Amino acid sequence: MLIQDLPIDERPRERMMRLGQANLSNSELIALLLRTGTAGVSATHLAENLLSKTGGLRGLANMSLNELMNLKGIGPAKAIQLVAGLELGRRITRTLPEEKPRMQSPDDVANYVMDEMRYLTQEHFVCIYLDTKHCVIEKKCVFIGSLDASVVHPREVLRAAILASASAFICIHNHPSGDPSPSREDIEVTELLYQASMTVGIDLLDHIIIGDQRFISLKERGFFPL
Repeated sequence: MLIQDLPIDERPRERMMRLGQANLSNSELIALLLRTGTAGVSATHLAENLLSKTGGLRGLANMSLNELMNLKGIGPAKAIQLVAGLELGRRITRTLPEEKPRMQSPDDVANYVMDEMRYLTQEHFVCIYLDTKHCVIEKKCVFIGSLDASVVHPREVLRAAILASASAFICIHNHPSGDPSPSREDIEVTELLYQASMTVGIDLLDHIIIGDQRFISLKERGFFPL
């Protein structure tokens, strides 16, 4: 169905004028940037396909101009419109006062990293370093590859914590399979890091494993204290 075939009050432009931009879906907002569809495909359906192929807004934001132009239905004009709109969003974000997210629960941590980590095709071991109020100071990817106690060195994790003047930290890594169930290696790495953190007096609060829209907290599973 083309946009002109939709009832007037269901078209993205008319819905934005009537309801305001906050009430439009991601695909509707992208359709407005695209302006037109392609042969037999409406701008809204083209936007939905685009989000599906790129893995959502974050994936779309990471696409280069050339990568966008190689997608079906996205020529140079549409790719330029998208990249320009996304770049304006980034610039606006950089002008706003920086807010430090507060990590008060495993849900807070998972929500903070889920969109970024759920589609990764390799395991990424990430640490979030926190101040005394458990607000984020820094998020750092420490290691990429299969998790193993022999390759994830506590000194790298804790050196970054010391440089950030962190009082606590949370470890996160993803399972590309989408299943966040902990492996033996996951537990061994957690034990190693927990013992090292006790030695230097910087608290390891949790180790979160990210799957596809699922996560597991090793703290909630009973691995803290060890």
